[in-house]
Amino acid sequence: MQKHLFASVLVLLIAILVLSACGPAATPTPEPTPVPVEPTATPVPTATATPDPLAKYLPQNVSGDIISAGSSTVFPLSERMKQRFEEEGFTGKITIDSIGTGAGFERFCKAGETDISNASRKIKSSEVEACQAIGREPIGFLVGIDALAVVVSSENDFVTDVTLEELAKIFSTAEKWSDVRPEWPAEPILRFIPGTDSGTFDYFVEAVMAPANKNPDTGKPDAKLGKAAILAASNLQLSEDDNVLVQGVKGSKYAIGFFGFAYFEENARVLKTVKINGIEPTAQTAEDGTYPLARPLFIYSTAKIMQEKPQVAAFIYFYLTNVTKEIEDVGYFPASEAAMKEALNQWYQAVGLQP
Repeated sequence: MQKHLFASVLVLLIAILVLSACGPAATPTPEPTPVPVEPTATPVPTATATPDPLAKYLPQNVSGDIISAGSSTVFPLSERMKQRFEEEGFTGKITIDSIGTGAGFERFCKAGETDISNASRKIKSSEVEACQAIGREPIGFLVGIDALAVVVSSENDFVTDVTLEELAKIFSTAEKWSDVRPEWPAEPILRFIPGTDSGTFDYFVEAVMAPANKNPDTGKPDAKLGKAAILAASNLQLSEDDNVLVQGVKGSKYAIGFFGFAYFEENARVLKTVKINGIEPTAQTAEDGTYPLARPLFIYSTAKIMQEKPQVAAFIYFYLTNVTKEIEDVGYFPASEAAMKEALNQWYQAVGLQP
């Protein structure tokens, strides 16, 4: 009995053990799912705008005084550029005095009073030396071309065309018109010319009077003799004011004078030009050099002035980059594209910039 009970218990225990072994397997703990990590973006460098080196020379970005003086011929052109510069935002003060090229260089090179010198001729070597003596190295910027107009009254019915040789005689030794050509009236020649400080006077002496008055020793044109000849002429009136000359010439059919072409255009109703060697002053004849009395127009300054006074550099830059738009309206002729490019290159060098 006991054996049978023991055997039953043993079988029951074995069954329990087998069932335990065959039970469901334990559920494994799941591995954590990795959270995707966004890759760190490589920072893109922010583009830094390159400062415009010319921005400091814009009219609205400069201030201060600008003092200019010189040629009465360049004066109306500089006045126009001053007006435009102020319209574009310049709030400083610009002074422009019309005193003649020579007097302008006196103030610029000897007195050192001006920032810009206006000139209707190239600076002379003696004037360069005067500038250097006060520590100034002048730089000339070509801004246009002028034709010097020889004019008579609109009532004059006999002078239409003269040679350079006749012109020299008219403004020196001839007393009457008939002394130049027998068929002309036996009436005194009345002469109205710019003053001796004017670049117009200097140019006329160089182009007309010097070739007619050669040095007896060298046989070459002599400006000193030419100047003496014109100043010795009778019935001669000189003035730095071109309007005075206009009034004098239009007042008599026997009068003659000369000044910049712009002043003739302003008074074309009462005056008329005289052809020189058969050539009339026009934009084409001035540019191509066939008109014998065409001349360059300049403004002068120095690198030191432009670097110490940004307002001066700004005005000159504005002048050079806008003058072609204005010059014909003023009455002069634009310089060639190549000449204006060269003037701008000089400006860049003066202020230390690359074109």
